[in-house]
Parts: sequence; structure tokens; C-alpha cells
Amino acid sequence: MAVVSKNHPVPDLVRIRRALLSVSDKSGLVDFARGLAAAGVELVSTGGTRTALEKAGLAVRDVSDLTAFPEIMDGRVKTLHPGVHGGLLAIRDDPEHRAAMKEHDIAEIDLAVVNLYPFEETVASGADSATTIENIDIGGPAMIRASAKNHAYVTIVTDPEDYDRVLAALKTHDGAIPVALRRELAALAFARTAAYDAAVSGWFACELGLEAPRHRAFGGRLIDVMRYGENPHQAAAFYATGENRPGVATARLLQGKQLSYNNINDTDAAFELVSEFDPSVAACAIIKHANPCGVAAGGSLAEAYRRALECDQTSAFGGIIALNRPLDAETAAEIVKIFTEVIIAPDASEEARQILSSKKNLRLMTTGALADPRQPGITVKTVSGGLLVQSRDNGIVLPEDFKVVTKRAPDARELDDLAFAFRVAKHVKSNAIVYVQNGATVGIGAGQMSRVDSARIAARKAVDAAEILGLDAPRTKGSVVASDAFFPFADGLLSAIEAGATAVIQPGGSMRDQDVIDAADAAGIAMVFTGMRHFRH
Repeated sequence: MAVVSKNHPVPDLVRIRRALLSVSDKSGLVDFARGLAAAGVELVSTGGTRTALEKAGLAVRDVSDLTAFPEIMDGRVKTLHPGVHGGLLAIRDDPEHRAAMKEHDIAEIDLAVVNLYPFEETVASGADSATTIENIDIGGPAMIRASAKNHAYVTIVTDPEDYDRVLAALKTHDGAIPVALRRELAALAFARTAAYDAAVSGWFACELGLEAPRHRAFGGRLIDVMRYGENPHQAAAFYATGENRPGVATARLLQGKQLSYNNINDTDAAFELVSEFDPSVAACAIIKHANPCGVAAGGSLAEAYRRALECDQTSAFGGIIALNRPLDAETAAEIVKIFTEVIIAPDASEEARQILSSKKNLRLMTTGALADPRQPGITVKTVSGGLLVQSRDNGIVLPEDFKVVTKRAPDARELDDLAFAFRVAKHVKSNAIVYVQNGATVGIGAGQMSRVDSARIAARKAVDAAEILGLDAPRTKGSVVASDAFFPFADGLLSAIEAGATAVIQPGGSMRDQDVIDAADAAGIAMVFTGMRHFRH
């Protein structure tokens, strides 16, 4: 049964007389504590926080003065005591609570300044299990939740970003904090402990290999508030989960305005795709609406970019460009010839940055490294009333895993292109068809209800590209083709053969695989099965 409230009126202003400070992140701590002391607030602190304040010349009481009990067990037990939690949870206007405080000599705590052991950072650093567990905070979340619950009387501060607001409120209200700010800080506090617990439970699930834990929690820290979402009437914000993975969430924005919701979505798609390619060979991916409109390898980044652009110059206008090597001046000079929304790369040279600086609306982001396509992780999608959670598609198929199912085996050039095409198809919305020739896409069909339509659209785009480039024939002639899933009938394959494909890569597994194989043999083309599907919805 729910606990019934006594319905004490919530005071508008609560004077801050005593503050308990216990923080892991000590940025801004000393200045904040000085401001509190100047406002006549008594400071009580623990362990390393107390030491830092005393070194700064501030008068600080040890928390053991409130608990009459020393810190023990390497500091694991120091604030888990009625002397602390009574002071945080007491309803000041309740006679029974006042009597209990008097009987047990419990002092009021009006302000709690608490942030948590760096669990997320510890996980991101790759620490071992024992170190990670030691960085699970217990006393901190308990104090935060107690203070936030009792925000009618207690102000809880969990983030150094809020220090100045609290000091300003104390100054404005003659040493007191208004209820509106107490409520806002309480909401932030509960969100912080929720995100912290999500990180801890997520780590345990990963450690134990739990693919579907009974309860699943997700949390994140706000990176930015978007002007709007996919459309202007939708609100949106961007959060970081703390996952140790190079990408758009951890990248540095070196120039340009705030990224939009759609920019972030497309930039993530671009960088994840280009990270499939080892930087020993330069690679470029150009993305529009989360689908590639051109992907290519080359002897240099500039060559890879030019070859990727040739696949679909029309769609590339206003697109996102991802590179698997640091951006150089030659490539930057090529990119600025058309309008581009975002460039994301592991790094960028000073010369490249200078070239891009004239394009004020172009965003340049650097990640420091490529994402590991094999790294495990999860993806989450909302549905009405629930969440769909799955492991990240980190499947990789190597040429040695290919199963030749036709009379003719692919030659060396075809094998290389087949591997290239299947990597790209993994990042194309289903149904996906990708034509590749000599390490560059020459036609991409995405997101169609029929695989035949995807094959035809990709071939049509190749015809359009040939006209723009002044070629005698579309470059699907002599290309290879990849399908993200099996051909349910031979018609899709026949469309690819008609476009000029000489080799095919697909997962296989259809009831009519033999019909498709027979069609390939009749046309004299090579086909390999991967046994791995890459649906992307």
C-alpha cells in the first residue's frame, strides 16, 4: 500500500544554514564552497572533498561530527548513517520528526552537494571488473535520492554546472533557495541517479552476457537541445550514453553551427559505414537521409571522394561526408566545390581546416579514431508502449567465408568488389541493392518494398550518372552486385544481370535458392552466399 502523506505545506523559501559536500568531480568545488561560506553556510564534508576544502583554507566540519562514527572500510561506509539521512529526510514542520531529531541529536542538512564515483568513465577506460565494481557509488545515490525526495526542505546539487545558479539564488533571496529551484534540482538529481543505475545495470548485463535481462534501463547525459526534430513541429535533444565508441556523440565540432537532428542521424550512419574500411586504404562515404549515395576506396582520400561522388552527384549535394583517414588539404579542396552539410573524419590537418573555414555553414567533426565494426553494443527503437532492443549488427563476412554456389567462381577482382559491396549493403536501408566496380559504388537502391525495385532503381541511377559523366555506358556493366538479404525469386537477380552485373553476393537461405542459382548459371555469372543477412530498417 502506498505511503500516505501528511500534506505539510511546502515553504517557498528555505534558508541554507548547513551544507554537506561529498563529490568525486571537484571542478568548481572550492569557489562554490567559498561562496557558500560567504553566505554564512556551515560546511560539512567527507574524505577527499574535506581535504580539498581545508587546503583552500576553508573551515570544514568532518561528517563524523554528525554521525559520531568514523569512516570505515576504505571509505565505503561514511554517510550511510541516521545522522546524515535523518538530517536530509526530516520534515521540518512535522512535530514527530522534530522530536526524533532532538532525541537522537540529528542536525538539519539544508543543502547536499553530491556527485558520484566516475563509474561511466571507469567503464569507458577499459578497467577490469574489480576496479569497475569499486567505482559503483552507494552512499552518493542514497544521499541524492534522500535529498531530492525531501526537496520541500533540502536543496540537492549533483552537477557543477548548477553551482553558479545556487549562489545567485542565495544572493537574490538573502541566503535562501526558492521552491521552484529546489524542485528543478530534485528532478535533475533523480534523472542523474537513474542514468547512473542504467549504466551499472547495463555493464552487468554485458559482463554476464544477458541478452534479455528482466528489466532494462537506459540513461544519458544531455549533449545538446535541437532546434527541432525530424520536422519543425517535433521537439528533440541529443544525449550521450557514455559508450566508449568513436562517433558523432563523442566527436569534436571544429567549425560550423549546431548539428540538427537529421544531421546527427545521417552523420552517425556515414561514420559507421566508413569505419568498415581499414585506413590502410583510403575510403569515403557520402550519405543522404541515412543512406549512402556513394562509397569508394582510392589511392588517396581525394581520389576516394571523387569516385564516391561520381556514383550519384545529384543526391550528394547537401550530404554528409565521412572519411576513414584524417582530412587533408587536397580532399578539402575537392569537397568545397559543392555544398556539403557535415564532414566527419578521425582528424583534419591545419591546411584542410583553413580551406574549409571559408564555408561557414559546413560542419567539421573529428573523432580521434574509427569505430570498431566488430564491437558489441545495442540498438534501441521505440514502438507504442515499448522498446525494441537488439545487439548491434557487428557481423563481418570475409572472402574466405564466401560459399561459391554457381558453376563459375568469381575472379580476384570480383571477389574484392563483392566484399566491398556487401560491406556497403550492410548500411543501406532494406531492401538494399548495391552495384560496385573497382572499389566504388556505381548504383545503389535502398528502402524499397520490392528487391526488384531496388535493383531497377540502382541501375537507373547508374544510367543517370553515366549521362552526367559523359560515359558511353553505365558502370553497372561489368560490375558486381550485393543484396542485403536473399533473392526470394530469380526476378531481382535477372534485373541485376540485365544491368550488367557479372557476379553476385547475397546471404542465401530462400526456399527458391536453386531457382536463383540456376538463373545465375544460365547467364554465366558467379554467385556467392554469405549465410549472413543485413536487414536495416
